[in-house]
Amino acid sequence: MSFTVAIDGPAAAGKGTISKAVAAHFGFAHLDTGLLYRAVGRKLLDGVPAEEGARGLTPEDLSADGLRTPEVAQAASKVAAIPEVRAALVDFQRAFARRAGGAVLDGRDIGTVICPEAEVKLYVTASAAVRAERRWKELVASGHAADLAEVQADVEARDARDMGRADAPLRPADDAVQIDTSELSIAEAVARAVAAVEDARGR
Repeated sequence: MSFTVAIDGPAAAGKGTISKAVAAHFGFAHLDTGLLYRAVGRKLLDGVPAEEGARGLTPEDLSADGLRTPEVAQAASKVAAIPEVRAALVDFQRAFARRAGGAVLDGRDIGTVICPEAEVKLYVTASAAVRAERRWKELVASGHAADLAEVQADVEARDARDMGRADAPLRPADDAVQIDTSELSIAEAVARAVAAVEDARGR
């Protein structure tokens, strides 16, 4: 039987960490849909037109090197604003969501567009300053030279793009459980997400 958990939110809010933990807790499959857009963004930087890159995407593309760099993140946000790119990736995501045994998908429009019928919808957020500091620490830890002010400017620019695009803008679904991780530990945030899923499964 299928059971879908849709988790949305802005960059560096913690939705990826929470999604993986929820999937592991319940034995569900997990898809970081942001990787789809990062892979298309990577192709764009390599000279492949965005729509062509999206239509030709393969599972192998999702494990390509360098998908977590700031340059790819910015390219991903840009290609995600292209309706033809989003349309090309919808079927892939919806098929994953309804697979037997349960699935967790995290992204920007899972609960609002991709899986509006999901049994559980979560919206994970945090302040821009907190998210920028998290992303900056990640970059420094992975050996990238990074300036905190520049990282925050990038986070805020990406928020504006994601929330302001005409096609599938980032926003919480009307029935989403909202989790603000600004002052939560990872364990606390995961516990809230797990509780929301358990509540839905018990109904």
